[in-house]
Amino acid sequence: MADFKVIHKTKYSYDDTVAYCHNMAHMYPLTSPHQDCFRTHVTVNPKPVVSSFRRDYFGNQVFLFSVEDPHRFLEVVVESTVRTHQSLGIDLYKSTPWESIHSLIHESTLDADILSIEYIQPSSFIAAKDSYSEFARMFFTDGKPVFAAALEMTTYIYQTFQYDPKATSINTPIDQVLNEKKGVCQDFSHLMIAALRSLKIPTRYVSGYLETLPPPGTEKLQGSDATHAWVSVYCPTFGWMDFDPTNGKIITEEYIITAIGRDYADVSPLKGILFGGGKHKLKVEVDVIRELI
Repeated sequence: MADFKVIHKTKYSYDDTVAYCHNMAHMYPLTSPHQDCFRTHVTVNPKPVVSSFRRDYFGNQVFLFSVEDPHRFLEVVVESTVRTHQSLGIDLYKSTPWESIHSLIHESTLDADILSIEYIQPSSFIAAKDSYSEFARMFFTDGKPVFAAALEMTTYIYQTFQYDPKATSINTPIDQVLNEKKGVCQDFSHLMIAALRSLKIPTRYVSGYLETLPPPGTEKLQGSDATHAWVSVYCPTFGWMDFDPTNGKIITEEYIITAIGRDYADVSPLKGILFGGGKHKLKVEVDVIRELI
């Protein structure tokens, strides 16, 4: 168990005046079996004329706001207090053989199984291709328990792929990531989701934060943390289990979940429509601070 304070600052600076803008933020940590979110406070500057909260289709907390006064910058600061829990130890080799999952969930009458079917379908960033199933079958051999195979893929991506923020952008195709073996957490998560969905295994995209530590002997820089992404894999009777291909592990207490969806398009931290502004500069600062319990 661990307590964290998370501060997420986003600032847009515009070359020209923005007449008004409408925005949607996925920055509120979820309350789930993995964690409890005790408090979240958001500050927007300039102050919005209209703002509201709602749950989206996937159960995420969404903040909607509109700034209707002319402005040259927009700053959103979200401060949250979260307690995470250590994952329960599960024997991965007791999970269901991966070939059985598709038929089990389609024959089931349980809500959890039925709802998982949606996470097999293609989504905005993830299509179905033979190359993804070929990659998946390197790990999902005949009769392999689904969680054991997922961890093997997670470890392989971590050990074989290079983390390189300059290698990709938000629109880089998954095929390029697979061929060049370079990218960032979003790319590795999309690749893993595409691979598992190609085998009809429900897999979803998870957005959040990860506590990071500075090199030994140095102080942690303010704002030096970042948003993170990983995947969640479904197995009947066991439920969802989260894997981080960027770091080659099952998530632990240092992970904080903000939103869950089919891919990045469903959980973008901040997106919207603006009128005017011209070119812009974006600055994001994240602090994940562990507090004494």
